[in-house]
Amino acid sequence: MLRLLPILPSGLPCDDVGPLPEIAQSVCSTTAVMYEVSGFAPPWVAYLAVLDGIVVGTCAFKTPPVDGRVEIAYFTFREYEGKGIATEMARELVRMAREAAPDIIIAAQTLPQPGASPAILHKLGFVLVGTVEHPDDGEVWEWQIAAAPE
Repeated sequence: MLRLLPILPSGLPCDDVGPLPEIAQSVCSTTAVMYEVSGFAPPWVAYLAVLDGIVVGTCAFKTPPVDGRVEIAYFTFREYEGKGIATEMARELVRMAREAAPDIIIAAQTLPQPGASPAILHKLGFVLVGTVEHPDDGEVWEWQIAAAPE
């Protein structure tokens, strides 16, 4: 079963998972810096994805909600791709968001081309709402899933 462990403001996971792969160490360091800007406001934080005691990826709410919207991101480490891990990470982020704020709009952005991430979002009920200009990635697709029905 996939577990999501919050990354703390110190840049360390909330629980001991043994030695972190280099990519996970980098994510944790970057996350600590991100928290200095956006704040640490659980559940709207970053997580390490752990499967059978192994860190296999990372996912996050990019910031706490703004104007009734929150954006998710997820990344499976290369050697674990194609096993449904990204789908499970995204599904769990949606579940946590719904639990914390049932009426929130959940968004995600992908490169503007078919691929694994758009397929994951479509499978989870996200709808492509258009393109937006991302400061680092240029034009990206914006996906959203509306508030849960009453």
